[in-house]
Amino acid sequence: MSTVQQRSAQAREAHKVTLVGAAVDLVVGLAKLIAGWLVGSAALIADGIHSFSDIVTDIFVIAATHFGRQAPDHDHPYGHGRIETLATLWLGGMLIFVAGGIAWASLTRLLAGDVATAPGLWAIGVAVIALLAKEWIFRYTLRIAQRIDSRLLEANAWHSRSDALSTLVVLIGLLAAQIGIGWMDAAAAIVVGVMVGQVGGRLLWESGQELVDTALPEQDQATLYDAAMAVPGVEGVHDLRTRRIGGEVLLDLHIVVFPRVTVSEAHEIGNEVSRRLRDVYPNLFDVTFHIDPQDDAGETEHSLRPGLPLRADIEGILNEAWHGLSVWHDRVALDLHYIDDHVDVSIYVHSLPEGQDLDDAAQSLREASHSLAWVGRLRVWQGPGKS
Repeated sequence: MSTVQQRSAQAREAHKVTLVGAAVDLVVGLAKLIAGWLVGSAALIADGIHSFSDIVTDIFVIAATHFGRQAPDHDHPYGHGRIETLATLWLGGMLIFVAGGIAWASLTRLLAGDVATAPGLWAIGVAVIALLAKEWIFRYTLRIAQRIDSRLLEANAWHSRSDALSTLVVLIGLLAAQIGIGWMDAAAAIVVGVMVGQVGGRLLWESGQELVDTALPEQDQATLYDAAMAVPGVEGVHDLRTRRIGGEVLLDLHIVVFPRVTVSEAHEIGNEVSRRLRDVYPNLFDVTFHIDPQDDAGETEHSLRPGLPLRADIEGILNEAWHGLSVWHDRVALDLHYIDDHVDVSIYVHSLPEGQDLDDAAQSLREASHSLAWVGRLRVWQGPGKS
């Protein structure tokens, strides 16, 4: 299954479970409101309002998962996962707003001495059925959220769990009112408000952490580091950085390899590192690696340092310095290695002048380039081409 197909399938699963949850919220919310109005229970009415707030968030979750699971495009090369993050922020804020309204109204009622009358067994029965229904939808939603790795859907599941817990508190208040402790109804509604507010605060905190690009837990980072270091040819790993976008993880790192391997070999080592990282952490959405010929962890960024000459400039400078040497004119290939702020130069020739060996040829090159401070190690090789 392609990535696009997988995202589409995940969105369909999210929509299905959310629609089922919305239907449950509608039925449960109506039952709570009607029962609460008939028996005069502020806690049951508050809980019904909480259930109806779930319907609004369910609609928002459907929209957010639809757009958030779309494939990357020109304007959003990293995908649309932040849509889910923003939706989770909105959900958390709405929960806090609802919680404040419930708690304030119930506190006013409690201070005014307005006590609830015995609700009757049928109202208690409504609360029990609502509790079981919300607990079921919580478990169902959480299972799907974990399967498709959706933080927004997981947040919505816990929103349902908060409704179930608040209904449990309401049930306790109703039972207390049934035996004559009427003030417990308003107290239960206040507890409901506090619980809902706590869930909203947690959602705001977690989404905020994602928006400021908080890294994965240290244990996860250590696992990724060990997986990269285990790849043959990797001599070091540094600047390993992670962040989340929706349910996916982005990672970039620097991989240190032996300085004289070919570009293609170094790149394939990096590719193998990427494969190993995806094996140990399947949620990786994007892996960006930078190949280093030496460990420069903690040093000044290369783009902020004075640069060394590139090949075209080097050939011109060396041609001017070595124009009188036959070994330079007889070259068939030139290798450059940028190591320790110097350029190591390797020259490949078909043959050497009679009476001159490789060491003599290299010595003549060194003497002619003694003024070039950036020249590091000089070597002459005899053969058909590059090693």
